[in-house]
Amino acid sequence: MESFKLSLLVSLLPFLLFNLVAAGDAGEELGTYIIHVQPQENHLFGSTDDRKAFHQSFLPEHGRLLHSYHHVASGFAARLTRRELDAISAMPGFVTAVRDVIYQTQTTHTPRFLGLDTARGTRNLSVGFGEGVIIGVLDTGVFPIHPSFSGKGMPPPPAKWKGRCDFKGSACNNKLIGAQTFISGSRARSPPTDEEGHGTHTSSTAAGAHVPGAQVLGQASGDASGMAPRAHLAMYKVCNDEGCASVDILAGIDAAVSDGCDVISMSLGGPSMPFYQDSLAVGTFAAAEKGVFVSMAAGNSGPLHSTLSNEAPWMLTVAASTMDRLILAKVIIGGGLSFDGESAYHPAFNLSGPLFFPLVYAGASARPFAQFCGNGTLDGFDVKGKIVLCDRGNNVGRVDKGAEVLRAGGAGMILANQFIDGYSTLADAHVLPASHVSFVAGLEIKAYIKSTSNPEAMISFFQGTVLGTSPAPAITSFSSRGPSIQSPGILKPDITGPGVSVLAAWPFQVGPPRFDLRPTFNIISGTSMSTPHLSGIAALIKSNHPDWSPAQIKSAIMTTADVTDRSGTPILNEQHTPADLFAIGAGHVNAEKAVDPGLVFDISTDDYIGYLCGKYTDHEVSVIARRQVHCSAVTAISEYELNYPSVSVLFTQETQMSTKWVYRTAKNVGEEPAVYYPHVDMPANSCVSVSVFPSSLSFAHTNHEQRFQIFVSAKNSSSTAVQGAVRWVSERHTVRIPISATFAAQ
Repeated sequence: MESFKLSLLVSLLPFLLFNLVAAGDAGEELGTYIIHVQPQENHLFGSTDDRKAFHQSFLPEHGRLLHSYHHVASGFAARLTRRELDAISAMPGFVTAVRDVIYQTQTTHTPRFLGLDTARGTRNLSVGFGEGVIIGVLDTGVFPIHPSFSGKGMPPPPAKWKGRCDFKGSACNNKLIGAQTFISGSRARSPPTDEEGHGTHTSSTAAGAHVPGAQVLGQASGDASGMAPRAHLAMYKVCNDEGCASVDILAGIDAAVSDGCDVISMSLGGPSMPFYQDSLAVGTFAAAEKGVFVSMAAGNSGPLHSTLSNEAPWMLTVAASTMDRLILAKVIIGGGLSFDGESAYHPAFNLSGPLFFPLVYAGASARPFAQFCGNGTLDGFDVKGKIVLCDRGNNVGRVDKGAEVLRAGGAGMILANQFIDGYSTLADAHVLPASHVSFVAGLEIKAYIKSTSNPEAMISFFQGTVLGTSPAPAITSFSSRGPSIQSPGILKPDITGPGVSVLAAWPFQVGPPRFDLRPTFNIISGTSMSTPHLSGIAALIKSNHPDWSPAQIKSAIMTTADVTDRSGTPILNEQHTPADLFAIGAGHVNAEKAVDPGLVFDISTDDYIGYLCGKYTDHEVSVIARRQVHCSAVTAISEYELNYPSVSVLFTQETQMSTKWVYRTAKNVGEEPAVYYPHVDMPANSCVSVSVFPSSLSFAHTNHEQRFQIFVSAKNSSSTAVQGAVRWVSERHTVRIPISATFAAQ
């Protein structure tokens, strides 16, 4: 009888708690939360409906549950008042609650630039086409009738595919095999139509079909193709014009894992936070544990240090760099001086009319911040029929600046970088004749305006699209930089890829209004663009090596990366000085080498748990692991001890004049037998020395593993960071491990 009373009391506890708080909840604001919960030990759910019912049991009423997570998080998302959340936190099974976070999207020629196509335009057969691989893209939706998503010639999806298509009719096919919406509050099974363009662009970059005659406003003409043109695509719409809610992103990851995706691509970024509070880190941990590779944007908050998004070691964090293509818009000023700039919009000028126009600097206006050409800032300033020089930045979009010049009656725009952006220019689809020039060019143009009473300029579009430009690749200014805030013992970003002026599919026309029936494309920039390049390349590797783990695929990408540009000199940054590892990570992706890396470094779930136990409490690790973890029963390791394909060690004041012993285990996936010899690349006269033991690694067969040590020794120094690498070299392969030694501030 007593046990029955106790059972009755427990069953009534949620009802009693919510009755106690109901009277005080009237008018209290609802917030969105992810609630992590754990069922009683050994309890198994018979179905997804059972799990959903368990989640619903925590809530005061129906209609509050937004998402019930089944695969990548132990819990659900709901709308709650603060009092209701406090009541839930007292219930059996509650673990923790995390407030919803809004993330933002991180906004042709690249297959050849990356070595995927030959100089004749045919496919490099050594890398393949991505057959049999499913890429899930979490983004703003997709424009399904674009020819980049044609199913012509595509085989059916693999038998493991369990997803669905919420477009009506035949919009989905053997290329676009799935499409769902996860925006909170949207009606059930509403089609994930792309109203922003971002998701159409990223998904076609990853795995778009071959489309001849692609161009934007007549520029960058050629054949468009995704990195893995025979991989299948599934779109999970988790973003709209207001951003991307973490509760929706987590639901999208949950579905992508359940549906059978092999690769998840997310061109999204948000604030840096501990992994147990980061819903994307929690969700992608589960995805990686289940064998799904995850590629994510490093962010567009560069070039300052420690501006990264997406820092967890189980995800590939992708920086952005240029390619060897310039869509030239040359600025010529009075006296004959000229400056190379960029613009995707190249108008057909009437050559019988005037070529030169009066030139004015927007900063000469009396209005505050007029130099940035924000909306309305040119009111009362005479720009009619003139070319207007605007400064980049101040949270005004580059195309928006041109729109303000056009609204005010201007004839054209010169967009000049500020110092922080250096030489990084972008080819945008402007709404009027424009040219984006470097900081140095901007200074010279401003000096010219001050030097004469009648400054004039013209923008020449004669040369159009120019290939083979240099330096390329180079890190662009907006690409976010390390070191990682949350895990400085893991070198981030991991890799860089093309993210500047990338041409890909778009749902609608861009630039000035016109009549054009050709398929629509757009040229945009961001780590949003570099991320799907790497997602597609990961699909190529997965297609060639279907049994490889996500960590092995990441290792293959990182250890084969290029650290020199096309001319053989070190990759440069936006100031045209050598880029450091906090900008390029392991280097620029080399797709052909990544398919055949020689050695790989694998990481198991248990390894990640040991890494997490070296950072967090049992409770915090349990949130990420989705199960109870007792770190006392786990071998905890320091961050740099994880079997990662790069090395990042931190020397404090107390540990200077010391040596860090770093262990790594390499697995042979190349020739057999094979012998590798180490080569150390560190700056001359450095305060950090690196040595390797043993003096060689011998592998008798495929999947043979060997362990080695890297000794990183430091002496007292005023340096903030010293960077280099260890290379393991065999007859056929070079496996490069970047090394960063950072010194804490004195």
